[in-house]
Amino acid sequence: MRTNTIKEPVPQELIDRVGIEFYSRWKEYKLGDIAEITSSKRIFFSDYVTSGIPFYRSKEIIEKALGDNISTDLFIPIEKFKEIKEKFGAPVNGDILISAVGERAGIPYCVNNDGDFYFKDGNLIWFRNFNSAISSNFLVYYFNSSIGQQRLESTMIGSAQKALTIIGLKNLEVAFPSFTEQTAIASILSSLDDKINLLHRQNKTLEQLAETLFRKWFVEDAEESWEVGKLDDLVSVKGGTTPSTTIPEYWEGSICWTTPRDLSNHNSVFLFNTERKITEAGLAKIGSGLLPIGTVLLSSRAPIGYLAITEMPVAINQGYIAILCNKKVSNYYIYLWCKANLEEIQNSGNGSVFQEISKTTFKDLNVLIPSNGKLIDFNKMIEPTFQKIKSNATQIRTLTQLRDTLLPKLMSGEVRVEIDLLR
Repeated sequence: MRTNTIKEPVPQELIDRVGIEFYSRWKEYKLGDIAEITSSKRIFFSDYVTSGIPFYRSKEIIEKALGDNISTDLFIPIEKFKEIKEKFGAPVNGDILISAVGERAGIPYCVNNDGDFYFKDGNLIWFRNFNSAISSNFLVYYFNSSIGQQRLESTMIGSAQKALTIIGLKNLEVAFPSFTEQTAIASILSSLDDKINLLHRQNKTLEQLAETLFRKWFVEDAEESWEVGKLDDLVSVKGGTTPSTTIPEYWEGSICWTTPRDLSNHNSVFLFNTERKITEAGLAKIGSGLLPIGTVLLSSRAPIGYLAITEMPVAINQGYIAILCNKKVSNYYIYLWCKANLEEIQNSGNGSVFQEISKTTFKDLNVLIPSNGKLIDFNKMIEPTFQKIKSNATQIRTLTQLRDTLLPKLMSGEVRVEIDLLR
C-alpha cells in the first residue's frame, strides 16, 4: 500500500483536494446500472413455521453484519421457499442486503456461505446480479465507510423515520476505481477483518473453557465442607448515578463514565473505553466515585446481565452494580460466578416497567464459599486464560482502529493501493 510521505503538517484543505483529485479519476456509475436492486416477495406472519428455511428481518441481518449471534429464530416452509426461489430467485454468495428503515437503516451485509434463507420485504433492499465492473465485496466496504454512509443518507426519505428506497438507490451516483483496485482494496480490508474475526473466535473459545472449568471446580465438584454464605461475604458492591445532563460543566471531560449501553453491543470480557466522559465536577456528583481497574460491572436493569471487567478507572450510572473484589475472591472468579448464576440473578429482579435487581438483593444472594486454597489454585489456573483474552482484545482494538482509519482514506482515494505490487 502506498501512503503519504510528506512529514510536515499538511493543511486539511490540501488533503481534501488531493483526495478529491484521486476520487475524480474514478469512474462514476448509477447504482442501478451496476446491479439489480430489488426486494423480496412478501411473506406473511401466517407463513411462519417452527422449523424450515431461516427467515431474516433487518434485525437479524444487522446482527449478522455485526458478527453477532441471531437473537430470534424465524422460519418459513421449505416448499414455500422452493416456490419463491424457482420463480424469483433467492440470495446467493456475493449478494448484498441493506437495512432500509429506522435508526439503523444503511447497514450492509454481504451474503457469504449462509446457505438457503429468505428475508422480509420493506425491511431490506437486495443488490444482486452485479456487472463485471463492480466487486460486491468492495461495495460493502464502501457502504460501511463514512463516505458511503453519507451517500446513503443523502437518498433517505422521511424525517421521523428515515428510509432507503429502491428508486433512490438506483439513481444514486457513485465513483469507483477500476475492478482491479476494488479487489485489492477489499483484499486489504478483508484480511484485517479475517484476523479480527479469528481473534473473536479464539476469545469465545477461551471464555467457554473458563466457564467449563468454573462449573467443574465449583458446581460439579463442590465439597460438602464448604459453607453457604451471602455474596456480601465475598465482595463489596456499589452503585452509580448520572450527573445532571443540563449542566455542561459536568460533561466532555476526560474521566470514563459508563452506562449499560456501552455493553449492549460489547463482545469482550474487558471494557477498555466508554462512549461518554465526565469532568472532575461531574465525578463529584457520583457517590461511588472513580472505581478501580478490575471492577466487575453487572447491568442491573434493562436488561439484567451485561458483564464486563474494567480496564480503566471508571465511574458508573445507576444501571449497574459494580462489584469490587476486595474481600475473598478474584474478579475472574466473580465474573464466572455471575455467568454461571445469571438465571438466578435475573429471576431475583423485580419491577413493573422493567426487571431490576437492587444492590441489596444482589448482596443477599446465596453462595457456596470455597476454601481459600481452592480459590487460590483456581485463580492461578484461570489467570493465563483471561490474560490471553485481554491480549487478543487489545489486538482486536488495534486492528479495528487500523481498519476504520484506512476505510475512508481508501474510499476517498487519499490512500491508494499500489496495484503493480499485487500482480
